[in-house]
Amino acid sequence: MAPTEAPSETTPTALLPTASWSGNTHVRNLRTVRVMWQRELIRLSRSPVGLLMSLLTPLMFLMVLGTGLNSAMRTAGNDADFRSYFLPGMLLMVVQAPALNTGVSIVWDRRAGFLREMLVAPVRRSALIAGICLGGATAATAYGALVLGIAGVLGVTYDPLLFAPVLMELLVTTLALTALGALAAVSIKRIETFQAVVGISMMPLLFLSGALFPVSGLPGWLNGAVLANPLTYAVDAMRRTLSDAGTGGGPRWWGWQPPIAMEMAFVGALALVALATAARRFSRID
Repeated sequence: MAPTEAPSETTPTALLPTASWSGNTHVRNLRTVRVMWQRELIRLSRSPVGLLMSLLTPLMFLMVLGTGLNSAMRTAGNDADFRSYFLPGMLLMVVQAPALNTGVSIVWDRRAGFLREMLVAPVRRSALIAGICLGGATAATAYGALVLGIAGVLGVTYDPLLFAPVLMELLVTTLALTALGALAAVSIKRIETFQAVVGISMMPLLFLSGALFPVSGLPGWLNGAVLANPLTYAVDAMRRTLSDAGTGGGPRWWGWQPPIAMEMAFVGALALVALATAARRFSRID
């Protein structure tokens, strides 16, 4: 996980004039979502060093590990491009840190007193958490878009027309990660505890997702964990969208491979459930 950074000192309530709280309730709530979304993007733009560091490790994986394994496979007589296979997993590695760091922002806001200022605003608290999660998902997807573009420059082959569909899949995935991070953050008061919980949780999810190797090669007793892992479907959907490399090693339900749309529907459903649960718990914060 990327190093923790203090969120912007600009409070959410400071972004709106007092007069903007008047008017229709639905308009206020939509405006609140926009403000919280904007705040997360402002945090991204104010941390260029953090952006660079978050991109460095995955790009090193792609250039060094991906190229090395690609050469080894060709030496062994396999003409498949391992870098193309590895790209979806690398995208997941890139976006998980900025997506989950949205939870760090919530915990930090509680410690700094910003959260109390948000909670006294005359808007629904669910609008606050929705804006935070949407902002975090947008920021994380922007990271993924950068890496996807750089990967093409580095020689990883994929159809440029697939750029937009992959970004949509990535947006759904980052929304799920952001909502899960927010759900953990509204229940945890210490940043150190939050980082420990997220770190312990993400490691097995990443390894069991097929991000680094086909899940079909895992022991049979891990099949249940693989099929219950939402990241398995996110990685497989992106891999099948980018190329045919993922059609043989993805998750299967009793021998049947679900279509890409169904895989992303599963991830999207998780995002909505996590977001609704986080909003409900957020509304109970004092």
